[in-house]
Amino acid sequence: MEAGLLGALLGILTVSRLQVEPVMVVLDQQKMAGFWREAGVASNHSLALNAPNRVEGLLLAFNGSSLVVEAAYNNSGSCKVDTALGLETDVVGKFMFPGHREIWVLDTDYEGYAILRVSMLWQGRDFSVIKYLTRNLESEDMAGLWRFRELTTHTGLYLFPRQGKCARMLKKVSPGLAGPL
Repeated sequence: MEAGLLGALLGILTVSRLQVEPVMVVLDQQKMAGFWREAGVASNHSLALNAPNRVEGLLLAFNGSSLVVEAAYNNSGSCKVDTALGLETDVVGKFMFPGHREIWVLDTDYEGYAILRVSMLWQGRDFSVIKYLTRNLESEDMAGLWRFRELTTHTGLYLFPRQGKCARMLKKVSPGLAGPL
């Protein structure tokens, strides 16, 4: 996987490992597939707000035990899309990517929100952020927002608005996978 993609997914590379207990017992890949807009990030440092590449949207597609992630991010006003392929682990909802990177679905209702833990090993240290995603381009899912806040009570919490042009572009490019507005 491209280093830029998970660096962009992480939003920052200077966060210490976040401890959040997952609630998933089964991941319905078919329901999880499709478009997701990033609506918030939780980390231990405010540097997450200063990341040069800001993820706006993700398209998730499953192929057996593989997860294909297309991430659209805003790179100083320009949209860029990277694609990465991860393999499912023996932990429910957890996928490993090349370069000691992982995405772990911590919680989702499939229709309105998803909460992911994205982490990587960089310079010998583990770095993680918690991502709050919604299906809707315009608004937050209130149940998801409260769940995100509950899971990140002891972590710095950063919710920030996105212009959304890159998320809109990603959703238009793959309308069959995009899910509900």
